[in-house]
Formats: sequence, structure tokens, C-alpha cells
Amino acid sequence: MRPRLLISTTNAGKVCEFSVLFSDLSLDLCSLADYPGAPIVPEDGETYVANARLKALTIARWSNIATLADDSGLEVEALDGAPGVHSARYAGPQQDSRANVAKLLSALAGVAAGRRAARFRCAICVATPDGATLVTQGTCEGQITATPVGSQGFGYDPVFLYPPAGQTFAQMSAAAKNRVSHRARACAALREQLLPFLAHHAPAPPP
Repeated sequence: MRPRLLISTTNAGKVCEFSVLFSDLSLDLCSLADYPGAPIVPEDGETYVANARLKALTIARWSNIATLADDSGLEVEALDGAPGVHSARYAGPQQDSRANVAKLLSALAGVAAGRRAARFRCAICVATPDGATLVTQGTCEGQITATPVGSQGFGYDPVFLYPPAGQTFAQMSAAAKNRVSHRARACAALREQLLPFLAHHAPAPPP
């Protein structure tokens, strides 16, 4: 029987990325879109790992299904690492990605291209209902463009230039992005450990 893994998000773009990244593994993936009524987990940790672990453990215990949660953010050197762990709520808790991008570009107004270095950082935690956790991390280096470019991806992708490709994440195909992104690198670190971890912590069969 294939193990089930619940992706702790309703973000369709993120679910799609994980589906592609784990497409060759023997897993049944589902998301919070399949489980309405899940508790809202406050992402008030001081690190990406703390937020990912809290989300994964909370949802795993609520659903009784092994759960993957990630927390990621954009760190801009000229802004002393901001928006960082506050990336999703940079423009305010009720704002969307477009507002976050607009605030970021406003904060970088007048900053020369050579000083717009940035990185995406991702922490992934897989938790089982018994409280076991498995954590990996990944980063991707780039720089912030002066204006949004491209229509693919989500979040800050339109303003994150990946220099080896000469394109923003929003210009790259999903396949190309999924080879180099911070989430892809965290997943790569997770892949070899994931199935043994899930098997070891699988619930015991009924007597």
C-alpha cells in the first residue's frame, strides 16, 4: 500500500510543484484542499524550520496522516535579509503576492542592480501523527529585478532573477524551475530519506 502524504497548503501552485518533484516516488499525495476545516496554524516562529515543523505537526495530529509542510522566504541583502520569514505577509496579513512584490520594489527603489542580491530559502518538515519529524532545507541565489517579468510561478517569482538562466522564475518553465529552486533543493535532500521515514513511522495495522 502506497503511503499517503498530506501537503499542508491550499496553494495550488505549491501543490503542483511538490507533485512534480515527487512524481517518481510511490506516494499518494493530497492537500488541505481535500481536507476542509483544517486548523489555521499561526506562522509566528522566528525561523523557517520552526514554522514548517509547527505546521506539519499540527496538521499531522489533526488529520492522522503524515504531513509535509514548508516555510520559505525571500532574503534581500540590501534589506538586511528582509522580508525573510515574513515574506508571505510582507505587505500585511490581508495582502496578496502582488502587494508584497510592490512593497519590495518600493523598498529597493534607487538600489543599483549590483546591490540587489537575494536568495530564496526553504525549510521542509515531514511529521507523522506520532510526533516524529524529518527536516531538510534548500536555498537558491539570485537578484531582484527592477520590475516584474514573466507570468509563470507565484509569489515573488516575477522579480527573482536566476542568473544562470538569465530569466526570472516567472519566465522559466515549471520543469526548469523545479531543477534549481530552493524548494527543489530541499526536496532533493528529502527524497532519499522520505519513504524509509514514512515506513518506519507508519501506524501499526489493526489486530
